Amino acid sequence: MSVIYFDNAATTYPKPPEVFEAMQRFMREAGGNPGRSGHRMATGAEAMIVEARQAVSRFFGLDDPHRCIFTLNGSDSLSMALKGILRPGDHAVTSQLEHNSVNRPLQRMADQFSVEFDRAPTAPDGAWTVEDVLGLIRPNTRVVVLTHCPNAVGVLCPVEALGKELKARHPDVIFIVDAAQSAGIAPINMEADGIDMLATPGHKALFGPTGTGILLVGPRVKIEELRPWREGGTGGDSTSPKQPHEWPYFFEGGTPNTMGISGLLAGVRFVRELPAGSVLEHERKLLGRLIAGLDGDERFTIHGTKDVSRRAGAVTISVTGHDPSELAVILDQAIGLCTRPGLHCAPHAHKALGTFPAGSLRLSPGFYNTIEEVDVAVTALKEIA
Repeated sequence: MSVIYFDNAATTYPKPPEVFEAMQRFMREAGGNPGRSGHRMATGAEAMIVEARQAVSRFFGLDDPHRCIFTLNGSDSLSMALKGILRPGDHAVTSQLEHNSVNRPLQRMADQFSVEFDRAPTAPDGAWTVEDVLGLIRPNTRVVVLTHCPNAVGVLCPVEALGKELKARHPDVIFIVDAAQSAGIAPINMEADGIDMLATPGHKALFGPTGTGILLVGPRVKIEELRPWREGGTGGDSTSPKQPHEWPYFFEGGTPNTMGISGLLAGVRFVRELPAGSVLEHERKLLGRLIAGLDGDERFTIHGTKDVSRRAGAVTISVTGHDPSELAVILDQAIGLCTRPGLHCAPHAHKALGTFPAGSLRLSPGFYNTIEEVDVAVTALKEIA
């Protein structure tokens, strides 16, 4: 049985051939430890990482590539940002739509360090609104941290509009964006969008391997304002008893995932060389076909707006009388369709959607999927329903 992979919101599959080739080539030709020696293998690895920082920074509109920090994944990037900048007594604004990568660090800091936070509600279209977020800002608000595209709904939120408002009305507030579901699909420019810190995994629509992540830190955030998330070797200044106080090594203790970063670099190059907007256009065609195929059938509930021009990457549905986990197993066994059931690590989003505790079924076609595969999925869902 062939596989129809509609779980790209979890991780993209397949990866472009260029990603495999880059990782294999790196391990064959330059698999040394970057910055730890002066021999050609070590300097080759360091040169690749420098090139990756430059490519990622350019892709997201960050001028200084030294402020590109490589992490383990999106969760690691968000923990690094939140635990780095928030202090006891600070207040944060977030939303009901966030992934546990935001929820859990904030909750821990609230429990242990007296950090306060409020959640903006979910609008009927499945997004947060600029007005609701601005209405929660207090005098001690230090951070606004929000998803660009909630993984439980698949609706793009107004990051650019909020970033401009925050910059104009609350210039001391740091704007952190979780771009896990939008990076590589929707256009993001940190400077133009007023984003101070951008966190994303490398293994989703940037087409890198798992075990890679990125935290980009804009110029308004000073290194003195942040605490390191981990300490360790940096391969440079070994005399200091503390982590070297310079970008990016203040945040990159230990040997980096060099092979993974080489694959991430190839993935970013792959996306960058595609026609502008082509990934988003292709995915919206697939999502539009999926929504059109199910819309109007009272057995299906489509969560979030049906306006495809406001979507990216995913559609989540509920099917009357069917548990989403059971549905996912049937689809996998019957036609080889890979989907994602449950709460999607976003329990507050599902409470707002009315799908807690069972959750919903998420279908996330991606760059390599086709209209014909969407039609197979729609037919199967109707037969099961």
